[in-house]
Amino acid sequence: MGGTLLVVGETLGGQLTRLSTEVATLARQLAEAGGMTVRGVVTAEDAGAAADELARFTGGEVSAVSTAAAKDSPSATASAGDGWTLGQQADYILLGASPDGRDTAGILSALLGWGVLANATAVSWEDGAPVVEMSVFGGKLLTRSTFTNGHGIITVRPNAVTAEPAPRAGTKSVAAGGNGPELADVRVVDRVAEGGAAASIEEARVIVAGGRGIGGPDGFALVQQIADQLGGAVGATRAAVDAGWINYSQQIGQTGKIVKPQLYLALGISGAIQHKVGMQTAETIVAVNRDPDAPIAEFADLMVVGDLFEIVPALLDELRARSN
Repeated sequence: MGGTLLVVGETLGGQLTRLSTEVATLARQLAEAGGMTVRGVVTAEDAGAAADELARFTGGEVSAVSTAAAKDSPSATASAGDGWTLGQQADYILLGASPDGRDTAGILSALLGWGVLANATAVSWEDGAPVVEMSVFGGKLLTRSTFTNGHGIITVRPNAVTAEPAPRAGTKSVAAGGNGPELADVRVVDRVAEGGAAASIEEARVIVAGGRGIGGPDGFALVQQIADQLGGAVGATRAAVDAGWINYSQQIGQTGKIVKPQLYLALGISGAIQHKVGMQTAETIVAVNRDPDAPIAEFADLMVVGDLFEIVPALLDELRARSN
């Protein structure tokens, strides 16, 4: 019993990411089960507001480390002054499995000499240590692992837990940004914004996704129309992305995004295990497929068997009629 769990918060556009609120919720649950203390740290150009938000979910003290170095380098989170000190004092460190989170976890692992359990889909507290569940071999197997020396770093996948504020918000303290270990500078030489990038599908309440059965880019125009009528976002399988029909940013599955919408409408998707991994936690799954034996029929809440190019236009007409 006792000890400390440290949550490393991540910001985007100056705001705390939703993934960080999920990680903080998980850390709080683990701390309650293990009789531990939760602390947090946010390192950003201006970390104050994000640290306040993180404290709402940890229920414990959160250190705000404001430093200009955090603008272009995740290494600042791992090495900036009091943030680094907190990492040394913690028993376990939890981060989101985002690109920056993975980079930070790798840096902390090298600096501290701790092991990393990556891409956790669930974490529980058992026999005095966190037990981390991970999906491996394209989602075909689930593994359960823990640390053997009382220390470790865990990166948590999006939507592994539902974010819930603590019954009582924690507090924020302003921390110094210097005196950490010296690391090689990471220099950003260029920034490229993806033209026409879709809104984040990870936060969408409704997702309409297309697979190989959509047939091509024109089919995704129909998918987009359905999504617009439902106020949702468009997703896709890896096969559709690999075919160049839609951007990778909208890929769902083992090698794409992990989503947890209230409604997941799967159009022309067979439901292979690699895709299932990314959307199986949706509250309601509705599938349209001409093959009654498609794997998705085994876990969909509603399976509509038929030609999607007949069914989807009829559905679109009905949705438009109801909106008028």
